[in-house]
Formats: sequence, structure tokens, C-alpha cells
Amino acid sequence: MIDFQKIDLSCKDEYNKYLQGGTERGCEYSLTNLYMWGRQKAAFLHGCLALFSQFQRKSVYPFPVGDGDVGAVLDAIIQDARERGLQCRLASMTAADCAVLEERYPGQFQFHPDRDSCDYIYNIEELATLPGRKFQRKRNHLNRFRQNHPQCRMVSITRELLPQVTAMAQQWYAQRMASDPNNDFLLEQKALNRAFAHWEELGLEGVVLMEEDRILAMAAGSFLNENTFDVHFEKALEDVDGAYAAINQAFSAHLQNKYPALRWLNREDDLGLPGLRKAKLSYCPDHLVVKFWANLLEEDDEH
Repeated sequence: MIDFQKIDLSCKDEYNKYLQGGTERGCEYSLTNLYMWGRQKAAFLHGCLALFSQFQRKSVYPFPVGDGDVGAVLDAIIQDARERGLQCRLASMTAADCAVLEERYPGQFQFHPDRDSCDYIYNIEELATLPGRKFQRKRNHLNRFRQNHPQCRMVSITRELLPQVTAMAQQWYAQRMASDPNNDFLLEQKALNRAFAHWEELGLEGVVLMEEDRILAMAAGSFLNENTFDVHFEKALEDVDGAYAAINQAFSAHLQNKYPALRWLNREDDLGLPGLRKAKLSYCPDHLVVKFWANLLEEDDEH
């Protein structure tokens, strides 16, 4: 059985050697997300990083990353799943990962596209400047916000500001749960609180829009790799028209100015929620990080 261990932030540089290298991958390979969400564990194995995720009562193995012996890691994962009494399910896979898996185990895995988990990738300059006709509606929302809130200013999130940001986020959750009582925001609240508790360790940064002493909106994230920044959280008060357009543009412009080499913003997936999908598509993504999952077909499975 693989000796998976809880994510240890004292080893973050070693994790990131694997997580931030190689081809474009989804937000599941963000150290911040691994630490914040669910019960995530990791192991350094055969020159690769192997992951074991337990999220929403499902156990999966994100495809291993690294320049080592990926095949040996996959063999170990299959054995690990058998010893744990689990169906071997590999997740967060690219098309190239699927090809590697099929070549090593021909006909032994069943592959499934995972549209609900595809990440939305945006050109940071477009989100910072909102150019052209395709962003006309977004500019209208932004201009209306600026007209209604001329004294609003952008402020970077600091350790000292975090209690106030936390209070604003809790207000957002209360408003959203009142309007949508059937939705479960508990996991997201826990993730946000954990992120705030380890703000500096996780390399998080963010901004808020403040009107006098009131926070109207917040956004926070961390680097996924050298040219992509992952936006983990974006919240705006429900009664403030245009606040989402304003915080999106403000954070994008802030990051572009601070990191001129930054090219992409990963705004993560839509979870298959129609409203969230519509909102993410409305910002005209450059492309999606297309993902697949695969389950091992055992002898008693129907092929």
C-alpha cells in the first residue's frame, strides 16, 4: 500500500516542483486547492508525485505528475486501490494521460470525458481591459458600478484585513443560503476559512473593493504555474449591482500590472451548474482545460 501522507506545507517547494512543471493541468494540481479541499494526500514515488483524494465521499487518484517512472507509479496505484478495497479510478486526466494509460494497459480502463470539471482559461489582458464588442455588456456592468460607487477603491488583502474579509464572506454565505437553501456551501466555507488561516504559507494574494469601511467584493488566488494564476474565490455582495464585473476586472488588472509575464487566468470549473456555466462562458474563455477520468475494468465487470 502506498504511504500517502497529508499535505504538509513545510514541503511546499518540493510539491511545487512536480505540480508547477510540465503541461497545462487543471486546478486540482494547485497546492492551495490540495490543501484547502477535502481529504487530500500525497506520496513521492518513483520520481513522481502521486495523489489520493477523498472528496464528497469518493476516493480517486489524480493522474501522477513528474518526470520519473509514471508507469511504475500507475502499477502501484492499481495495487493500492485493490489493497484498500476500492475501484481504481484515475481522475483529472488530459488526453495525453489517457493515451499513456491505454498504451500501458490496453483495453483495461474505461475512459469518460468530464465536462463539468473542465477549467476555464482566460487571457488576462482581455479580462483586465474588456476590449471590443464581445465585452460590451461587461463594460456596461462595470461602468454602472463605478457610477453608483464613485468612492469605491481597490485594496490588497493583508493579514490585518483578513478578519474583515472573512466577515464579508460569511455575509455572502448567509445571503446565498437564504436564497438557495438546498445548496450546500459548507465545504466551500471550510476551504475558504482554511485558506485564510494559512494565507502566507499558501502564497495566496487577493484584493477587495471597499466603499468607506465596507467590503463590497473580494477575490483571491495563487499561482498555478509561472504563466497562469488560479482564482480560487470571488465573492460580491448580492445587493451591489455590477460588483462581480468590478472585482473581476480589478483583480485581473492588478495581477497584470504586478506580474507582466502572467498570461492566463484559470477561473476553475463550473461543477455542471447551468448558471455558473453561463457566467463563465459570458467572459469569453480562451480555451478549456479538457479533463477525463478512467476506471479500471476488473474481471467481473461487463465490457
